[in-house]
Amino acid sequence: MAGAIASRMSFSSLKRKQPKTFTVRIVTMDAEMEFNCEMKWKGKDLFDLVCRTLGLRETWFFGLQYTIKDTVAWLKMDKKVLDHDVSKEEPVTFHFLAKFYPENAEEELVQEITQHLFFLQVKKQILDEKIYCPPEASVLLASYAVQAKYGDYDPSVHKRGFLAQEELLPKRVINLYQMTPEMWEERITAWYAEHRGRARDEAEMEYLKIAQDLEMYGVNYFTIRFTIKPLDKKIDVFKFNSSKLRVNKLILQLCIGNHDLFMRRRKADSLEVQQMKAQAREEKARKQMERQRLAREKQMREEAERTRDELERRLLQMKEEATMANEALMRSEETADLLAEKAQITEEEAKLLAQKAAEAEQEMQRIKATAIRTEEEKRLMEQKVLEAEVLALKMAEESERRAKEADQLKQDLQEAREAERRAKQKLLEITTKPTYPPMNPLPAPLPPDMASFSLTGDSLSFDFKDTDMKRLSMEIEKEKVEYMEKSKHLQEQLNELKTEIEALRLKERETALDMLHNENSDRGGGGSKHNTIKKLTLQSAKSRVAFFEEL
Repeated sequence: MAGAIASRMSFSSLKRKQPKTFTVRIVTMDAEMEFNCEMKWKGKDLFDLVCRTLGLRETWFFGLQYTIKDTVAWLKMDKKVLDHDVSKEEPVTFHFLAKFYPENAEEELVQEITQHLFFLQVKKQILDEKIYCPPEASVLLASYAVQAKYGDYDPSVHKRGFLAQEELLPKRVINLYQMTPEMWEERITAWYAEHRGRARDEAEMEYLKIAQDLEMYGVNYFTIRFTIKPLDKKIDVFKFNSSKLRVNKLILQLCIGNHDLFMRRRKADSLEVQQMKAQAREEKARKQMERQRLAREKQMREEAERTRDELERRLLQMKEEATMANEALMRSEETADLLAEKAQITEEEAKLLAQKAAEAEQEMQRIKATAIRTEEEKRLMEQKVLEAEVLALKMAEESERRAKEADQLKQDLQEAREAERRAKQKLLEITTKPTYPPMNPLPAPLPPDMASFSLTGDSLSFDFKDTDMKRLSMEIEKEKVEYMEKSKHLQEQLNELKTEIEALRLKERETALDMLHNENSDRGGGGSKHNTIKKLTLQSAKSRVAFFEEL
């Protein structure tokens, strides 16, 4: 009895020790997840759990966003999750989004998952018109989005209308021009075909490199009072606030976060970031070698397929020739049989005529030998003899003609048999030809400067050398030069497309942002925002720190 009571007490104490939990739903740009969180968890506990689940290490760009009365807010790391003004209905929903944006995506974004999440978020903001994008740039960005999703362009697969269900352009751009969906698809596909060879991560990075120069990229807009009051007459700083206290706190939070990220960029990379960049370089080198290997295999496979098609074509041609030769042989054999049969019949007819002629000659001799007793009988006999002589002469001529015809048929038979012999000889030559040319089974040797790798079973191992890394560095420098040339070519293409579609533009459908963008372009203010940021970074570190300390 005492043992049973102790057991119940132990079970009750164990039940009390289990922490209370609540359900949280996390919505990313391409997935949804649910977690059971303890009641005491702070924002950092939930945020770290999400980052570990995604395999994300560049956490300083992201945050968990929620909505309060039509106003967005961000989960604070040092505050309990349930202490925020969030809905108490489970599951509690948060959106995992980029909170701060890099100045240079190619240099700052290291992990592929980070690049992918930024790509999806920026693409959605452009399509939702939260980021203003000129029409010609929208077409170029759409072509990179198609490359990231579909891979290399293949005319046999990507036929007309394959983008009909895709949302690739802002509705503002579509409504601004008198162009059909087919016309937009044609222009997007023309640029999409030029991106051949780019992997998904490369296409997404090219998308971000173009998008980061847009005027509204990385900018948050709020409705504020413009009771503008300078804090210091010597410094051009203005005091402003919003009618909502929650929005004021959000603005301050974003300012502090952007300031921290700005200072982080100006410091030396931490050991963790250095390791991440080293791993990213190694991964990039490995992927580049893998793409080169796949490209070689694809080329060899295409060559083998072309050789196979050529052999099949030649085999089909030889089969057709053999069929024709067999048919000719059969016709020759049939002709020879007919001629032989006809010659035999003619020969028999000639023999029969000769026999009849002999019988007629015998009858004539018999009649001559018979005594004719009366004159009348003599006259009749003479007439019969004359008729018999005429008949014998005709039979002799017919016999001679039949004999000549038999000789001609024999000659035709001999020629037919000669044609049959030549047809058999040609068929023998066709059937004894070699069907397949000798193939070289060994693949082409790899270049001596190529980093060596071996494929064993299902595992792939690489042996990187110093010379490989030097060569890779030289290739990267070469790619930079090519990128500058492509940028110039790209700008020319953008201007050409803008000029081409300008005639179809509907001025009455222009929005306020379109007019503002045109005014900035006319004043020469359409330069690259990224170039402006680079100019600012050339200022002294002391002046930048002093500026942000004022915040």
